[in-house]
Amino acid sequence: MPTLPAMPMHSITRRRLLTLGAALPVWSLAGCGTPLPLNLPEAPASDPAAERLLRESAETHGLSAYRELKNINVRYDGSWRPFIDRIQPIVVDKGFRGWSEERLLPQAGVVAQAYTGPAGRKQVWWQRGQASAAHLGEVAVWFNGQASTSAEVQAASALVAEAYGLFLLGPLWLVGQGHVVQMGGSERVDGRPCRIVQVWKRPGLGRVALDRVAVYIDAERGITRRVRFTLEGFANTRGAVAEVDTFEHTKHFGVLWPMRSYEEVVHPLRLPAHDWHITGLDVNRGYDAAALRGPQFTGAAAAAAAALA
Repeated sequence: MPTLPAMPMHSITRRRLLTLGAALPVWSLAGCGTPLPLNLPEAPASDPAAERLLRESAETHGLSAYRELKNINVRYDGSWRPFIDRIQPIVVDKGFRGWSEERLLPQAGVVAQAYTGPAGRKQVWWQRGQASAAHLGEVAVWFNGQASTSAEVQAASALVAEAYGLFLLGPLWLVGQGHVVQMGGSERVDGRPCRIVQVWKRPGLGRVALDRVAVYIDAERGITRRVRFTLEGFANTRGAVAEVDTFEHTKHFGVLWPMRSYEEVVHPLRLPAHDWHITGLDVNRGYDAAALRGPQFTGAAAAAAAALA
């Protein structure tokens, strides 16, 4: 069974610290040399082979069962690695990021998140917009019950919420949405050979017209092992690229879920960011969007996700 990467403290050298400090103000200027340039292929049409591979991975993850899910209720716990909060304090929002309860209405493109940390409670409502730039999505954020009017907070929260839908559901979150997809070669992930599908996601992660996602699909088993992605939806991460590896995939309710996940920044510098795991999961409670759009979950959405043994 694969183990999550570790980052011994002695590996952070003085030179590395200086590099991290220097990187703080320039992430938004780091588009040059990115491993995932946003420019579309010369002929911006999907490759049928890439569409087929992405769909086959979605089917491996339980596409038919997924389409029957009205809502998904998940509880996460995890930890942030050192220094990432200093580089991206608004994205990490350390004071409010401990365990979380999250609710998804997948067919409506809704992700709602309830975080609890040392500074109290943070609540996020996010609904993905349309592919046209005219409507990129709706976001609202509350801290300890008070609505936030900060444009920065809202942009970062929208990015994170949409990204967590992608991390949890992988190809299920992408397939059938009309994105341009192309084959992208092959690479090993945790020793496993993977084929790569490049996805130009419209809209992107959060309130942005376009992001690019590379989907790493196990060549033997069809499981999506990694997603690598741009972060264009927030000014301070624009030009950066990160990736999430998923582990311990387990089937519940007919869907294959990644029980553990690990995130790294890969551009403009490589930096461990976050690892987390699912501690609770249930589906189809029978609530609608109104139960999620506010400073706390209400009605059938309010109870904690069912604990997993």
